Amino acid sequence: MPTSEPTLGAGAVVIIPFPYADRLAEKRRPAVVISNASVAAAGFVWIAMITSARNAPMADDLPIADLARAGLAKPSVVRPLKIACIDGARVLRRAGDLDSAAAERLFDRVRSLIGRS
Repeated sequence: MPTSEPTLGAGAVVIIPFPYADRLAEKRRPAVVISNASVAAAGFVWIAMITSARNAPMADDLPIADLARAGLAKPSVVRPLKIACIDGARVLRRAGDLDSAAAERLFDRVRSLIGRS
């Protein structure tokens, strides 16, 4: 059931059907909202994938220290190399939030990966 929240702020941890990058399939998983209110007003949400810390690390992975605040049960990392744009109606629910320092590190990392550096 999609969330009834009209807008999800940047740094919110949500549960969504995340699209795989290498095949036409999806997996229900947590992700972090990285978009702002302008994107939400257009009906979209930009998200960065969250995965288990047990998975093979990738460059730019960011560990999530406050699992309880993020609504996560297992050690996890945000993977800014894997972002997606989804319809806001596809958000199933809000799980929690990144703490402000972790959110700022994520936004800085995403900015460093986009366009001109």
